[in-house]
Amino acid sequence: MAVDYMEDKDPYPSDVVETSLRGQALLHTPLLNRGTAFTLEERDLFGLHGLLPPHISSMEQQIQRRHENFLSHTKGINKYLFLKHLQDRNEVLFYRVALEYCEEVLPFIYTPTVGDASLVYSNLYSENRGVYISYDLKDRMEAILDNVPNKDVEAIVVTDGSRILGLGDVGVGGMTIPIGKLSLYTLFGGIHPGKTLPIMLDVGTNNPQLLADPLYLGSQHPRIKGKEYDDFIEQFVQAIKKRYPKVLLQWEDFSKEHARPLLERYRNTICSFNDDIQGTAAVALSAVLAALKCVKSRFTEQKIAILGGGSAGLGIANYIADAMKLEGMSEKEAYSKFFIVDIKGLIHDKLEDCDPNQLKFAQPYSQVKDWKVKKPGFISLEEVIENAKPTILLGVSTQPNTFTKQMVEKMCSYTKRPIIFPLSNPTSRQEANPKDLIFWSQGEAIVATGSPSSTIEYHQTKIPIGQCNNVYIFPGVGLGIIASKTTRVTDEMFLKAANVLSDHSPILKNPKGSLFPALRDLRAIARKIGIEIASIAIKQGLAQVKEKDPEKLVDNTIWYPHYPTLKRKR
Repeated sequence: MAVDYMEDKDPYPSDVVETSLRGQALLHTPLLNRGTAFTLEERDLFGLHGLLPPHISSMEQQIQRRHENFLSHTKGINKYLFLKHLQDRNEVLFYRVALEYCEEVLPFIYTPTVGDASLVYSNLYSENRGVYISYDLKDRMEAILDNVPNKDVEAIVVTDGSRILGLGDVGVGGMTIPIGKLSLYTLFGGIHPGKTLPIMLDVGTNNPQLLADPLYLGSQHPRIKGKEYDDFIEQFVQAIKKRYPKVLLQWEDFSKEHARPLLERYRNTICSFNDDIQGTAAVALSAVLAALKCVKSRFTEQKIAILGGGSAGLGIANYIADAMKLEGMSEKEAYSKFFIVDIKGLIHDKLEDCDPNQLKFAQPYSQVKDWKVKKPGFISLEEVIENAKPTILLGVSTQPNTFTKQMVEKMCSYTKRPIIFPLSNPTSRQEANPKDLIFWSQGEAIVATGSPSSTIEYHQTKIPIGQCNNVYIFPGVGLGIIASKTTRVTDEMFLKAANVLSDHSPILKNPKGSLFPALRDLRAIARKIGIEIASIAIKQGLAQVKEKDPEKLVDNTIWYPHYPTLKRKR
């Protein structure tokens, strides 16, 4: 398989691992097991003769065999399970198959299939991966973390399962998300899998089906809340800082009431970020930047409607506003460009019980009070499009089919190429079918989605639909953070990542192209993002490393899946 950069030399020298494991114990250690690729000498040395078929396979043969097995499964959940079992058995081979066929396997490593798996997690559970920290065992938290054999963990993804994708509370099934995210850190960011740790904070569940299910594997009591919850999280953060003081902690899929407060409370306490807020915002910003470059326009000429005023929607709005300021707009002018529609309709400054985080984006009521509306006191998205005439429409509401033909046709009446992103996951929750958006706009809409979408053919023109997937951002950001050992994650890092990614958009060369590059290019792009992030950390005085060359830092961090040389530890 071709190396994706530095093709003129081998950047992946074989490392040497000493182990006292032998026989079945070695075959059941995913990072050391190489299955049928063990050589005769290794089979002699580690007592493997008779425990494996006699044929010695090359890596290429193993990849072909596993790919054919993958293709033999017709159901998405079965493809997911096949890949999961491969990862639990032979981790190096899993990542080589995933790299070779990343376009095919990504939907079954992560979205949308990971959401399906989270719903039936208790029924699918087999091999353990990661750590479960139960509120019921909070007094043993440090002992639980001491049970983790990994002494050198560089990246943790943690969830409490309260808001998984657009599926809501799936309880302990939320563990599929940290596992999947960290697989992508390794696949595209090159973070060594032995230095990653998925964590599930089991604080109960409010899902009545799970509470009544005798096979449910989590704690069967309602979710803790208030001070109990806050104290538990504080205890968790302090325990992590004690066990892994230089780790990168990624908050993932926490409910709206906790996501932003946790980010704000701990972003300066532990090196951490929230991917649903910052990662989603950065990848959406990248897509918007690429679309504007395509149509040769600037933010000063745009108005932006966002359906969904939760953590994801506000995160996107904040990063776009920051990009507007970098373009020279004042803070007031930037915020005036947004029309955020939530459950109570358009957010304006006279709206009662408005979320404090939404207030800076609230439209002055004096600007909207004379709009003709169907329901007094409630301004709908359709009425926003009719009156405000936004050029950009983003959906993070998890409310399906809320972008209508009438809305799209209206947008096309005042802007030639409307930018429309139905970003909610999974596919069943997206605000519009991308095929409809293309046809309603007569092929002119610039579309990206949150879940994978097929290429659409419109009047003999093939229009690929880019997936606005956080995987384009967080592996590279994480790589730069880990390489530089930065003490804090700043918004500037995500803004830079968005700009780097936008520069690689295919739509810049083809106006009907995708907003996002091919996944096969992502490992190289993640490296470029990582170098920029490390550079920012060094310039801001946040890096805890002696080396000041960000390129060397990143290249010395990247792991490529290959079988190490094994030696007997005596």
